[in-house]
Amino acid sequence: MRSSRRPQTREGQRGKYHNRKTQKGNLIGEEEIIKDSCGSDGGNMQLHISPSMRSITISSSGNNGFIDSMKIKVAARHISYRTLFHTILILAFLLPFVFILTAVVTLEGVNKCSSFDCLGRRLGPRLLGRVDDSGRLVKDFYKILNQVKNEEIPDGVKLPASFNHLVSEMKNNQYDARTFAFMLRAMMEKLEREIRESKFAELMNKHFAASSIPKSIHCLSLRLTDEYSSNAHARTQLPSPEFLPLLSDNSYHHFVLSTDNILAASVVVTSTVQSSLKPDRIVFHIITDKKTYAGMHSWFALNPASPATVEVKGVHQFDWLTRENVPVLEAVENHNGIRDYYHGNHIAGTNLSDTTPRRFASKLQARSPKYISLLNHLRIYIPELFPNLDKVVFLDDDVVIQHDLSPLWEIDLQGKVNGAVETCKGEDEWVMSKHLKNYFNFSHPLVAKNLDPDECAWAYGMNIFDLHAWRNTNIRETYHSWMKENLKSNLTMWKLGTLPPALIAFKGHVHPIDPFWHMLGLGYQKNTNIESVKKAAVIHYNGQSKPWLEIGFEHLRPFWTKYVNYSNDFIRNCHILDSV
Repeated sequence: MRSSRRPQTREGQRGKYHNRKTQKGNLIGEEEIIKDSCGSDGGNMQLHISPSMRSITISSSGNNGFIDSMKIKVAARHISYRTLFHTILILAFLLPFVFILTAVVTLEGVNKCSSFDCLGRRLGPRLLGRVDDSGRLVKDFYKILNQVKNEEIPDGVKLPASFNHLVSEMKNNQYDARTFAFMLRAMMEKLEREIRESKFAELMNKHFAASSIPKSIHCLSLRLTDEYSSNAHARTQLPSPEFLPLLSDNSYHHFVLSTDNILAASVVVTSTVQSSLKPDRIVFHIITDKKTYAGMHSWFALNPASPATVEVKGVHQFDWLTRENVPVLEAVENHNGIRDYYHGNHIAGTNLSDTTPRRFASKLQARSPKYISLLNHLRIYIPELFPNLDKVVFLDDDVVIQHDLSPLWEIDLQGKVNGAVETCKGEDEWVMSKHLKNYFNFSHPLVAKNLDPDECAWAYGMNIFDLHAWRNTNIRETYHSWMKENLKSNLTMWKLGTLPPALIAFKGHVHPIDPFWHMLGLGYQKNTNIESVKKAAVIHYNGQSKPWLEIGFEHLRPFWTKYVNYSNDFIRNCHILDSV
């Protein structure tokens, strides 16, 4: 840079500039000259940029005739003047915003960063127009979680009681990300254990509730039994003598119900009669045990289901039901190992860590004491118990009839014995997805040899039995034979129940009927489709959540309670209305 001062006239300057122009080869078109008038003295300033962009000369002249000049040399030209000029303008425009952004970030805590890397992670995304760096943070956190997931949690480690406590401890103790991940994992595992234990406890309590007799229903049975002994009307013959011929008249619609639950039996009979288009053509055959007979008889004697006909009989009143005819069932009821299995400790010997709550619930369901009750197995002896009948509809005591069932007698079973709804086809995966593999242990050689695991299962609870065709088969003998084999194998072929041996005994003798006639699962799950329930002819509360129990599903119970006569003195005095 060089500065000189000498007197020179404006004409001299022009002459000198003209000579330089001549020497440079007419470069006047390539040189940029910027003039500016400044000051009150009439002087002006000129900015000369050489064509090669290697030097810039700034000169000024005043009224006194003197010229000041300053020449700046720059590096070799790489960019044009216009680009440089525009860049300077852009930077001048952005600098205020950069200053403001820096101030804001500093206020947010950037001043706590201990390195340029930290500062760069905070400022970089903002300067580049990014919102945050959450993706990188998430990856870092995943990496930390993977590191701590396999570490041992020390015994006796003190864990925060809640997430809020964890956050509070993080603030107070300045936890790093690794410590936070470790504490979070320990808390989650503890919570999972507690939830799992609570779920199994809930299933056990539900199992005991389903297996027990509610106080109100026990009260009803006791009061009606007492009424039987003290009230002659309660001992009235059922049916009355003039209706006895109807009990074997095959032109009537005969229903068979085997139960020791008086309240449930009343709902089945009442709903059937009220839903029928020809109730006077209905004959009910109710079979109960000896201890419940008096109470059951009292109820239907004092509350006749007119115009239908009702017969009540106890198992002790059937001459055919002897130990000689039912030796296997007698063994089932009295076998100590079996009684311990159904009435003993259901958790002993069970490794809860190796099973799921759903599987555990299924095992508990299979250990219901009702499965060793003679009443539950009586359906296999219907042809012998009612030798004069040709066709009957068998009903479980946990069903409700919503449509006229007389068309069932018009169904052509095509020579089959059992008209039943198949349970392997339907939208409900829990109820309508049953095959033989769901009931049998196919690792047992005898089962694997004789049964197909993918064969469709069918439902008990609403069945049309052609007794004439049944008597020409060996269904009862097959039932007994497989029951004996299962007892010999210590119940390893299947856990006792009425359906598994029936699936074998009725093999080849089942005619599928429309699922409209029998909807299952109302005692299994509360998400049953209400519209489907309303349309079904028979709804079945199979499962633990019976409608007369407190564990029954509230929104499904009204379909059952609508047939309970709450104005009845026995119902009211036993507070059945309050209990359900």
